[in-house]
Amino acid sequence: MEQTPETLVPYIIEEAYEVVDAIRSGDQNAIADELGDLLLQVILQAQIAGESNQFSLEEIANNITEKLIRRHPHVFGAVEVNSVEEVRQNWEEIKSNERGETPETKTFSSKLSRYARQLPPLIAGMKISQKAASIGFEWDNIEGVWDKFEEEVAEFKEAIQGSDKEHQQAELGDILFVLINLARWYNLDPHIGLQETNHRFIKRLSKVEEYCDRPLSEYSLEEFRRPLVTSKSYPSPEIKSNF
Repeated sequence: MEQTPETLVPYIIEEAYEVVDAIRSGDQNAIADELGDLLLQVILQAQIAGESNQFSLEEIANNITEKLIRRHPHVFGAVEVNSVEEVRQNWEEIKSNERGETPETKTFSSKLSRYARQLPPLIAGMKISQKAASIGFEWDNIEGVWDKFEEEVAEFKEAIQGSDKEHQQAELGDILFVLINLARWYNLDPHIGLQETNHRFIKRLSKVEEYCDRPLSEYSLEEFRRPLVTSKSYPSPEIKSNF
């Protein structure tokens, strides 16, 4: 199968997440290995683009070098800054100019729209919430966030009683967005939270699998809930309660 920039997108995402996983594991060999896999995706994109004379690997390297210099005038130029906040403001202004934004197009909502388009949903939701809160679009207290969560859950339950899938999907999205805001208020990372839950579930499932004498797909849910699946002692109630 001939690869295109579009068909390689899933691999770029997969490799990026594998880099993150390796970094969190602290395994330096794994980090180096996964970074190499991610770098390969850059090389492949450059190769495909080069074949149609669009851009080359050298141009990619030159562009990022120029961008670093351009976006850090306090390091590479004569601009003086007195705080981290000034660095951030300069960064945002330079990026805005690079996009060719005008006062008419450089709106607050246009910035949030870029987050929604360019970032994974959980990360985008957190970014959007943080930016909205920074201009006062915020609950007065955490109780207000919890009230909103309960309201959205009730609306989702009501939507599920109907047959409008689009409406159900929208209400589910509202719940997830409020959960992201709860995480923000408690200074938690929903992305990491979900990732760790995925790992915990797989670990528990693996423990259950150790006590089975045939493939898991051959067991019914009722069998999983029995005290014994095989002649071995069944896992702890904590594991059992997940089924």
